[in-house]
Amino acid sequence: MNDSFRRLMSEAARLTQSGDLRAATVAIQAALHGRAPAAGDDVAVIDIEARELRTEAPPPRATAPRGGAFVAGSHAEAGLVRDYKLYVPPGPHGKPLPLVVMLHGCTQDPDDFAAGTRMNEAALERGFFVLYPAQAQGANPSRCWNWFRPEHQGRGRGEPAVLAGMVRQVAKHHAIDPARVHVAGLSAGGAMAAILGAAYPELFAAVGVHSGLPVGSAHDLKSAFAAMKEGAADGAARHAPPTIVFHGDRDLTVHPINGERVVAGRAGAEPEVQRGRDHTRRVYRDAVGRVVAEHWTVHGAGHAWSGGSPRGSYTDPRGPDATQEMLRFFFAAGARG
Repeated sequence: MNDSFRRLMSEAARLTQSGDLRAATVAIQAALHGRAPAAGDDVAVIDIEARELRTEAPPPRATAPRGGAFVAGSHAEAGLVRDYKLYVPPGPHGKPLPLVVMLHGCTQDPDDFAAGTRMNEAALERGFFVLYPAQAQGANPSRCWNWFRPEHQGRGRGEPAVLAGMVRQVAKHHAIDPARVHVAGLSAGGAMAAILGAAYPELFAAVGVHSGLPVGSAHDLKSAFAAMKEGAADGAARHAPPTIVFHGDRDLTVHPINGERVVAGRAGAEPEVQRGRDHTRRVYRDAVGRVVAEHWTVHGAGHAWSGGSPRGSYTDPRGPDATQEMLRFFFAAGARG
């Protein structure tokens, strides 16, 4: 890292400790973009250090999809409480259905993420449940999942524990097939999805990471921003469920090499490379030919959900459609076990 980057990150740490989170985020953005902060700089998506506060977040907004129901709930575990929204497809449900867990990015919430990814519309058409956990603003001022803190990176503790417990609670009370549970996320949510897959492989049949980072890529605020700017040194989970990755090659918030490192070492073989309009798709197989990972590089795309709707934040409507491709991958992966 150069002297300017170190200086800006030191200033960001000082501002965070003093409580000026907006100024700290502006300094961090300037460091990531390799320039000095300028007058009028605004706060963009960023993961900033925070502590768990004992304050209650306002309940999630209720929305009405065109079919089924979108209901609010909450779950407490590991000393934490997190709200959620659950899309329930129209019944009757004659047999247990799959569940897709969607982890939003920084500054987003379940309603925003549902609108941007159009996952509820896909669930209505195909018949599955969608769970959107909500990060509490008291846990992170920008509502980022705390993927970069050691207490939130492993099994049985922190945010992974409360999220896994939430999935089990929802599956227990609805007609959900526990062997067909999948998790996906964007940015900080993508990093947390990778953590969940590695920490709870018995719970998740497949994982989707969009514009995220590999497991173990950071251990504090400084290493988090270094990984976002330059790429994680390592950290790929070699025993995670099948994983599909989307990442724009013009992403200035999370370095695109992080997408490659999410799937690094998963197959032990050279990937099959397929090129299409505005993207390159790499398919990784194990020794017996089973697909264990896909990596999509979206050419010209930034830090946004590929193929998403402009009704939500951080979307790129030009495609390819990450929602449909992730669902194809999830359902082709079959049931866990």
